[in-house]
Amino acid sequence: MTASVTDENDVPPPSVPSSVAVPAQNNGLDVNVRFDRRSVRRTGVGLMALVAALLLALWLFSVVGHFLFLVMLAWLFAISLELGIRALTRRGLSRGAAAATMGLSAVLAVSLVAAVFGQLFFVQVTEFVRGVPALSTSLIDWVNARLGASLDASTISSSLNLSPAQIASWAGSLSEGVTGVVGSLAAVLFDLVTVLVFGFYFAGDGPDLFRTVASWMPPRGQQVFLTVSEIAIAKTGGYVVSKILLAALSAVFHGIFFAVIGVPYWLPFALFVGITAQFVPIVGTYLGVTLPVLATVFTSPWLALAIVVFAAVYQQIENYVFTPRISKRTMDVNPGIALAAVFVGAAIWGPLGAVIGIPLAAAGVSILDTYSRRYELITDIQQTDQSDRVAVTNADA
Repeated sequence: MTASVTDENDVPPPSVPSSVAVPAQNNGLDVNVRFDRRSVRRTGVGLMALVAALLLALWLFSVVGHFLFLVMLAWLFAISLELGIRALTRRGLSRGAAAATMGLSAVLAVSLVAAVFGQLFFVQVTEFVRGVPALSTSLIDWVNARLGASLDASTISSSLNLSPAQIASWAGSLSEGVTGVVGSLAAVLFDLVTVLVFGFYFAGDGPDLFRTVASWMPPRGQQVFLTVSEIAIAKTGGYVVSKILLAALSAVFHGIFFAVIGVPYWLPFALFVGITAQFVPIVGTYLGVTLPVLATVFTSPWLALAIVVFAAVYQQIENYVFTPRISKRTMDVNPGIALAAVFVGAAIWGPLGAVIGIPLAAAGVSILDTYSRRYELITDIQQTDQSDRVAVTNADA
Protein backbone atom coordinates (compact mmCIF):
# COMPACT_ATOMS: atom_id res chain seq x y z
CA MET A 1 0.00 0.00 0.00
CA THR A 2 1.48 3.37 -1.07
CA ALA A 3 0.40 6.97 -0.57
CA SER A 4 1.43 10.21 -2.30
CA VAL A 5 0.74 13.82 -1.27
CA THR A 6 0.85 16.64 -3.86
CA ASP A 7 -0.09 20.30 -3.90
CA GLU A 8 -3.28 21.13 -5.74
CA ASN A 9 -1.34 23.32 -8.26
CA ASP A 10 1.10 20.53 -9.09
CA VAL A 11 0.46 17.89 -11.70
CA PRO A 12 -0.66 14.70 -10.03
CA PRO A 13 1.42 11.60 -10.61
CA PRO A 14 0.35 9.25 -13.37
CA SER A 15 -2.21 6.67 -12.42
CA VAL A 16 -1.20 3.07 -11.95
CA PRO A 17 -3.55 0.60 -13.70
CA SER A 18 -2.93 -2.11 -11.11
CA SER A 19 -4.09 -0.04 -8.15
CA VAL A 20 -7.23 1.41 -6.66
CA ALA A 21 -7.06 5.15 -5.93
CA VAL A 22 -9.18 6.82 -3.27
CA PRO A 23 -8.87 10.64 -3.56
CA ALA A 24 -9.59 12.82 -0.55
CA GLN A 25 -9.43 16.54 0.23
CA ASN A 26 -7.42 17.58 3.27
CA ASN A 27 -6.30 21.19 3.79
CA GLY A 28 -5.82 21.79 0.10
CA LEU A 29 -3.85 18.59 -0.49
CA ASP A 30 -4.80 15.64 -2.69
CA VAL A 31 -4.19 12.35 -0.90
CA ASN A 32 -4.14 9.28 -3.15
CA VAL A 33 -4.12 5.87 -1.42
CA ARG A 34 -3.17 2.96 -3.67
CA PHE A 35 -3.22 -0.78 -2.85
CA ASP A 36 -0.42 -2.49 -4.71
CA ARG A 37 -1.50 -5.95 -5.80
CA ARG A 38 1.94 -7.46 -5.35
CA SER A 39 2.18 -6.17 -1.77
CA VAL A 40 -1.30 -7.47 -0.96
CA ARG A 41 -0.41 -10.83 -2.51
CA ARG A 42 2.84 -11.13 -0.54
CA THR A 43 1.09 -10.16 2.70
CA GLY A 44 -1.70 -12.70 2.12
CA VAL A 45 0.76 -15.49 1.33
CA GLY A 46 2.79 -14.62 4.44
CA LEU A 47 -0.29 -14.72 6.68
CA MET A 48 -1.43 -18.05 5.23
CA ALA A 49 2.07 -19.50 5.70
CA LEU A 50 2.09 -18.29 9.33
CA VAL A 51 -1.32 -19.87 10.02
CA ALA A 52 -0.23 -23.11 8.33
CA ALA A 53 2.96 -23.21 10.44
CA LEU A 54 0.93 -22.62 13.63
CA LEU A 55 -1.51 -25.40 12.75
CA LEU A 56 1.39 -27.73 11.92
CA ALA A 57 3.06 -26.94 15.26
CA LEU A 58 -0.19 -27.64 17.14
CA TRP A 59 -0.63 -30.92 15.28
CA LEU A 60 2.95 -31.99 16.01
CA PHE A 61 2.52 -31.09 19.68
CA SER A 62 -0.67 -33.16 19.88
CA VAL A 63 1.20 -36.10 18.36
CA VAL A 64 4.46 -35.90 20.32
CA GLY A 65 3.20 -34.02 23.39
CA HIS A 66 3.32 -37.10 25.61
CA PHE A 67 6.83 -37.93 24.42
CA LEU A 68 7.99 -34.35 25.11
CA PHE A 69 6.52 -34.67 28.60
CA LEU A 70 8.54 -37.85 29.19
CA VAL A 71 11.69 -36.12 27.91
CA MET A 72 11.10 -33.24 30.34
CA LEU A 73 10.72 -35.73 33.19
CA ALA A 74 13.97 -37.37 32.10
CA TRP A 75 15.73 -33.99 32.02
CA LEU A 76 14.50 -33.15 35.53
CA PHE A 77 15.64 -36.58 36.71
CA ALA A 78 19.08 -35.93 35.20
CA ILE A 79 19.59 -32.46 36.64
CA SER A 80 18.45 -33.68 40.07
CA LEU A 81 21.42 -36.06 39.96
CA GLU A 82 23.87 -33.39 38.76
CA LEU A 83 25.10 -32.25 42.19
CA GLY A 84 25.91 -35.81 43.22
CA ILE A 85 27.51 -36.57 39.84
CA ARG A 86 29.84 -33.58 40.11
CA ALA A 87 30.77 -34.52 43.66
CA LEU A 88 31.74 -38.04 42.50
CA THR A 89 33.68 -36.79 39.47
CA ARG A 90 35.73 -34.53 41.75
CA ARG A 91 36.74 -37.70 43.62
CA GLY A 92 38.09 -39.34 40.49
CA LEU A 93 35.14 -41.21 38.97
CA SER A 94 34.36 -40.83 35.30
CA ARG A 95 31.23 -38.99 34.22
CA GLY A 96 29.52 -42.21 33.11
CA ALA A 97 30.35 -44.13 36.30
CA ALA A 98 29.19 -41.23 38.47
CA ALA A 99 25.91 -40.91 36.55
CA ALA A 100 25.30 -44.67 36.78
CA THR A 101 26.04 -44.68 40.52
CA MET A 102 23.70 -41.77 41.29
CA GLY A 103 20.96 -42.94 38.94
CA LEU A 104 20.92 -46.52 40.19
CA SER A 105 20.96 -45.31 43.79
CA ALA A 106 17.92 -43.12 43.15
CA VAL A 107 16.08 -45.94 41.35
CA LEU A 108 16.84 -48.42 44.13
CA ALA A 109 15.70 -45.97 46.81
CA VAL A 110 12.39 -45.32 45.04
CA SER A 111 11.91 -49.05 44.40
CA LEU A 112 12.54 -49.85 48.07
CA VAL A 113 10.00 -47.27 49.25
CA ALA A 114 7.46 -48.55 46.70
CA ALA A 115 8.02 -52.16 47.77
CA VAL A 116 7.52 -51.32 51.45
CA PHE A 117 4.62 -48.87 51.22
CA GLY A 118 3.18 -49.38 47.73
CA GLN A 119 0.53 -51.94 48.58
CA LEU A 120 -0.52 -50.09 51.73
CA PHE A 121 -0.75 -46.85 49.77
CA PHE A 122 -3.15 -48.22 47.15
CA VAL A 123 -5.22 -50.07 49.77
CA GLN A 124 -5.73 -46.86 51.73
CA VAL A 125 -6.45 -44.82 48.59
CA THR A 126 -9.05 -47.40 47.53
CA GLU A 127 -10.72 -47.24 50.94
CA PHE A 128 -10.72 -43.45 50.85
CA VAL A 129 -12.36 -43.38 47.40
CA ARG A 130 -15.05 -45.79 48.54
CA GLY A 131 -15.70 -43.55 51.53
CA VAL A 132 -16.10 -40.37 49.46
CA PRO A 133 -19.94 -40.64 49.22
CA ALA A 134 -20.27 -40.95 53.01
CA LEU A 135 -17.83 -38.08 53.50
CA SER A 136 -19.74 -35.85 51.09
CA THR A 137 -23.03 -36.71 52.81
CA SER A 138 -21.56 -35.81 56.21
CA LEU A 139 -20.28 -32.51 54.84
CA ILE A 140 -23.65 -31.62 53.30
CA ASP A 141 -25.49 -32.53 56.52
CA TRP A 142 -23.10 -30.34 58.52
CA VAL A 143 -23.68 -27.39 56.16
CA ASN A 144 -27.44 -27.85 56.37
CA ALA A 145 -27.38 -28.02 60.17
CA ARG A 146 -25.01 -25.10 60.76
CA LEU A 147 -26.09 -22.71 57.99
CA GLY A 148 -29.76 -23.62 57.70
CA ALA A 149 -29.38 -24.68 54.07
CA SER A 150 -31.45 -27.32 52.30
CA LEU A 151 -28.89 -29.03 50.10
CA ASP A 152 -29.71 -32.47 48.75
CA ALA A 153 -26.85 -34.98 48.99
CA SER A 154 -28.02 -37.19 46.14
CA THR A 155 -28.42 -34.26 43.74
CA ILE A 156 -24.95 -32.91 44.50
CA SER A 157 -23.37 -36.36 44.24
CA SER A 158 -25.03 -36.87 40.88
CA SER A 159 -23.84 -33.50 39.57
CA LEU A 160 -20.27 -34.28 40.73
CA ASN A 161 -20.42 -37.74 39.10
CA LEU A 162 -20.06 -39.47 42.46
CA SER A 163 -22.54 -42.23 41.71
CA PRO A 164 -21.96 -45.67 43.28
CA ALA A 165 -21.10 -47.11 39.86
CA GLN A 166 -18.47 -44.43 39.22
CA ILE A 167 -17.00 -44.86 42.71
CA ALA A 168 -16.82 -48.63 42.18
CA SER A 169 -15.06 -48.09 38.85
CA TRP A 170 -12.45 -45.81 40.46
CA ALA A 171 -11.95 -48.20 43.37
CA GLY A 172 -11.51 -51.12 40.99
CA SER A 173 -8.82 -49.28 39.06
CA LEU A 174 -7.01 -48.26 42.22
CA SER A 175 -7.14 -51.76 43.68
CA GLU A 176 -5.12 -52.95 40.66
CA GLY A 177 -2.22 -50.76 41.76
CA VAL A 178 -0.17 -48.48 39.58
CA THR A 179 -1.14 -50.28 36.37
CA GLY A 180 -4.80 -49.61 37.07
CA VAL A 181 -4.18 -45.92 37.68
CA VAL A 182 -1.83 -45.15 34.82
CA GLY A 183 -2.90 -47.65 32.19
CA SER A 184 -1.86 -51.02 30.84
CA LEU A 185 1.35 -52.65 32.04
CA ALA A 186 3.00 -52.28 28.63
CA ALA A 187 2.31 -48.52 28.52
CA VAL A 188 3.63 -48.03 32.05
CA LEU A 189 6.82 -49.95 31.32
CA PHE A 190 7.36 -48.08 28.05
CA ASP A 191 7.01 -44.69 29.73
CA LEU A 192 9.26 -45.75 32.59
CA VAL A 193 11.94 -47.08 30.25
CA THR A 194 11.75 -43.90 28.16
CA VAL A 195 12.28 -41.68 31.19
CA LEU A 196 15.13 -43.80 32.55
CA VAL A 197 16.92 -44.16 29.20
CA PHE A 198 16.80 -40.45 28.40
CA GLY A 199 17.50 -39.55 32.02
CA PHE A 200 20.68 -41.66 32.13
CA TYR A 201 21.69 -40.31 28.73
CA PHE A 202 21.25 -36.68 29.80
CA ALA A 203 23.08 -37.35 33.07
CA GLY A 204 25.99 -39.27 31.57
CA ASP A 205 26.44 -37.61 28.18
CA GLY A 206 24.93 -34.19 28.86
CA PRO A 207 28.15 -32.14 28.46
CA ASP A 208 28.95 -33.83 25.13
CA LEU A 209 25.40 -33.15 23.94
CA PHE A 210 25.74 -29.47 24.84
CA ARG A 211 29.10 -29.25 23.04
CA THR A 212 27.61 -30.86 19.95
CA VAL A 213 24.73 -28.40 19.85
CA ALA A 214 27.12 -25.49 20.56
CA SER A 215 29.33 -26.50 17.61
CA TRP A 216 26.53 -25.41 15.26
CA MET A 217 26.62 -21.86 16.63
CA PRO A 218 29.01 -18.93 16.18
CA PRO A 219 31.50 -18.28 19.03
CA ARG A 220 29.34 -15.60 20.66
CA GLY A 221 26.28 -17.86 20.52
CA GLN A 222 28.30 -20.73 21.96
CA GLN A 223 29.20 -18.72 25.04
CA VAL A 224 25.58 -17.71 25.63
CA PHE A 225 24.35 -21.28 25.10
CA LEU A 226 26.87 -22.82 27.49
CA THR A 227 26.18 -20.15 30.12
CA VAL A 228 22.43 -20.72 29.88
CA SER A 229 22.80 -24.51 30.09
CA GLU A 230 25.11 -24.24 33.10
CA ILE A 231 22.68 -21.94 34.90
CA ALA A 232 19.73 -24.22 34.14
CA ILE A 233 21.58 -27.30 35.37
CA ALA A 234 23.18 -25.82 38.48
CA LYS A 235 20.37 -23.68 39.87
CA THR A 236 17.39 -25.69 38.66
CA GLY A 237 18.99 -28.98 39.69
CA GLY A 238 19.58 -27.69 43.21
CA TYR A 239 16.04 -26.33 43.32
CA VAL A 240 14.56 -29.70 42.34
CA VAL A 241 16.68 -31.59 44.88
CA SER A 242 15.79 -29.18 47.68
CA LYS A 243 12.07 -29.42 46.93
CA ILE A 244 12.21 -33.23 46.82
CA LEU A 245 14.02 -33.38 50.16
CA LEU A 246 11.63 -30.91 51.80
CA ALA A 247 8.61 -32.79 50.42
CA ALA A 248 10.02 -36.08 51.73
CA LEU A 249 10.64 -34.62 55.20
CA SER A 250 7.16 -33.14 55.31
CA ALA A 251 5.57 -36.43 54.24
CA VAL A 252 7.56 -38.42 56.82
CA PHE A 253 6.77 -36.15 59.77
CA HIS A 254 3.10 -35.77 58.85
CA GLY A 255 2.81 -39.49 58.20
CA ILE A 256 4.24 -40.35 61.63
CA PHE A 257 1.92 -37.87 63.32
CA PHE A 258 -1.16 -39.07 61.39
CA ALA A 259 -0.39 -42.72 62.20
CA VAL A 260 0.18 -41.99 65.89
CA ILE A 261 -3.10 -40.09 66.42
CA GLY A 262 -5.09 -42.57 64.34
CA VAL A 263 -5.93 -40.59 61.18
CA PRO A 264 -7.48 -42.89 58.57
CA TYR A 265 -5.67 -43.22 55.22
CA TRP A 266 -2.59 -41.65 56.86
CA LEU A 267 -0.11 -42.67 54.15
CA PRO A 268 -1.76 -41.05 51.08
CA PHE A 269 -2.69 -38.03 53.21
CA ALA A 270 0.94 -37.60 54.28
CA LEU A 271 2.19 -37.83 50.71
CA PHE A 272 -0.46 -35.36 49.59
CA VAL A 273 0.56 -32.88 52.29
CA GLY A 274 4.27 -33.21 51.45
CA ILE A 275 3.84 -32.73 47.70
CA THR A 276 1.33 -29.88 47.81
CA ALA A 277 3.23 -27.97 50.49
CA GLN A 278 6.36 -27.84 48.32
CA PHE A 279 5.08 -27.76 44.76
CA VAL A 280 1.95 -25.64 45.16
CA PRO A 281 3.04 -22.20 46.39
CA ILE A 282 1.10 -19.90 48.73
CA VAL A 283 -1.84 -22.25 49.37
CA GLY A 284 -0.02 -25.61 49.28
CA THR A 285 0.11 -26.20 53.03
CA TYR A 286 -3.54 -25.30 53.56
CA LEU A 287 -4.60 -27.38 50.58
CA GLY A 288 -2.60 -30.34 51.83
CA VAL A 289 -4.28 -30.57 55.25
CA THR A 290 -7.77 -30.16 53.82
CA LEU A 291 -8.30 -33.86 53.10
CA PRO A 292 -7.17 -35.21 56.49
CA VAL A 293 -9.19 -32.52 58.25
CA LEU A 294 -12.34 -33.39 56.29
CA ALA A 295 -11.77 -37.09 56.95
CA THR A 296 -11.69 -36.56 60.73
CA VAL A 297 -13.67 -33.44 61.59
CA PHE A 298 -17.10 -35.14 61.50
CA THR A 299 -16.02 -38.03 63.73
CA SER A 300 -13.57 -36.22 66.03
CA PRO A 301 -13.29 -32.41 65.81
CA TRP A 302 -10.41 -32.46 68.29
CA LEU A 303 -8.48 -34.73 65.95
CA ALA A 304 -9.00 -32.28 63.10
CA LEU A 305 -7.86 -29.41 65.33
CA ALA A 306 -4.71 -31.38 66.24
CA ILE A 307 -3.94 -31.80 62.52
CA VAL A 308 -4.26 -28.06 61.90
CA VAL A 309 -2.08 -27.20 64.91
CA PHE A 310 0.60 -29.72 63.91
CA ALA A 311 0.66 -28.44 60.32
CA ALA A 312 1.06 -24.84 61.50
CA VAL A 313 3.87 -25.75 63.91
CA TYR A 314 5.66 -27.90 61.36
CA GLN A 315 5.47 -25.13 58.77
CA GLN A 316 7.30 -22.78 61.12
CA ILE A 317 9.96 -25.43 61.83
CA GLU A 318 10.35 -26.03 58.12
CA ASN A 319 10.63 -22.31 57.30
CA TYR A 320 13.20 -21.54 59.98
CA VAL A 321 15.13 -24.82 60.38
CA PHE A 322 14.91 -27.14 57.37
CA THR A 323 14.57 -24.72 54.44
CA PRO A 324 17.56 -22.46 55.29
CA ARG A 325 19.85 -25.50 55.58
CA ILE A 326 18.59 -27.40 52.53
CA SER A 327 17.90 -24.49 50.17
CA LYS A 328 20.73 -22.13 51.17
CA ARG A 329 22.57 -22.66 47.86
CA THR A 330 19.58 -22.84 45.57
CA MET A 331 17.42 -20.23 43.95
CA ASP A 332 13.91 -19.14 44.82
CA VAL A 333 10.96 -18.51 42.54
CA ASN A 334 8.44 -15.73 42.96
CA PRO A 335 5.22 -17.23 44.39
CA GLY A 336 3.11 -15.64 41.64
CA ILE A 337 5.28 -17.13 38.89
CA ALA A 338 5.34 -20.50 40.63
CA LEU A 339 1.55 -20.56 41.03
CA ALA A 340 1.08 -19.67 37.36
CA ALA A 341 3.51 -22.45 36.41
CA VAL A 342 1.44 -24.93 38.42
CA PHE A 343 -1.80 -24.00 36.63
CA VAL A 344 -0.17 -23.97 33.17
CA GLY A 345 1.54 -27.32 33.77
CA ALA A 346 -1.69 -28.87 35.03
CA ALA A 347 -3.61 -27.53 32.02
CA ILE A 348 -1.11 -29.08 29.59
CA TRP A 349 -0.06 -32.36 31.22
CA GLY A 350 -2.39 -32.92 34.16
CA PRO A 351 -1.34 -33.47 37.80
CA LEU A 352 2.25 -34.41 36.96
CA GLY A 353 2.48 -31.34 34.79
CA ALA A 354 1.60 -29.24 37.83
CA VAL A 355 4.55 -30.79 39.68
CA ILE A 356 7.13 -30.20 36.91
CA GLY A 357 5.78 -26.74 36.06
CA ILE A 358 7.72 -25.02 38.88
CA PRO A 359 11.14 -26.54 38.00
CA LEU A 360 10.68 -25.47 34.39
CA ALA A 361 9.71 -21.99 35.57
CA ALA A 362 12.79 -22.01 37.82
CA ALA A 363 15.00 -22.65 34.80
CA GLY A 364 13.41 -19.74 32.94
CA VAL A 365 13.70 -17.42 35.93
CA SER A 366 17.36 -18.29 36.49
CA ILE A 367 18.17 -17.51 32.86
CA LEU A 368 16.18 -14.28 32.98
CA ASP A 369 17.96 -13.18 36.15
CA THR A 370 21.31 -13.72 34.46
CA TYR A 371 20.63 -11.71 31.31
CA SER A 372 18.11 -9.15 32.55
CA ARG A 373 18.91 -5.74 34.01
CA ARG A 374 17.23 -4.29 37.08
CA TYR A 375 17.06 -0.66 38.13
CA GLU A 376 16.83 1.12 41.45
CA LEU A 377 13.39 2.26 42.51
CA ILE A 378 12.65 5.96 42.10
CA THR A 379 12.16 8.07 45.20
CA ASP A 380 8.38 8.34 44.78
CA ILE A 381 7.92 4.55 44.81
CA GLN A 382 10.21 4.12 47.81
CA GLN A 383 8.32 6.81 49.72
CA THR A 384 4.99 5.18 48.81
CA ASP A 385 6.22 1.82 50.11
CA GLN A 386 7.44 3.41 53.35
CA SER A 387 4.16 5.26 53.87
CA ASP A 388 2.21 2.03 53.34
CA ARG A 389 4.32 0.30 55.99
CA VAL A 390 3.77 3.14 58.44
CA ALA A 391 0.02 3.01 57.80
CA VAL A 392 -0.06 -0.74 58.42
CA THR A 393 1.94 -0.32 61.64
CA ASN A 394 -0.39 2.38 62.90
CA ALA A 395 -3.45 0.29 62.04
CA ASP A 396 -2.03 -2.68 63.93
CA ALA A 397 -1.26 -0.46 66.92
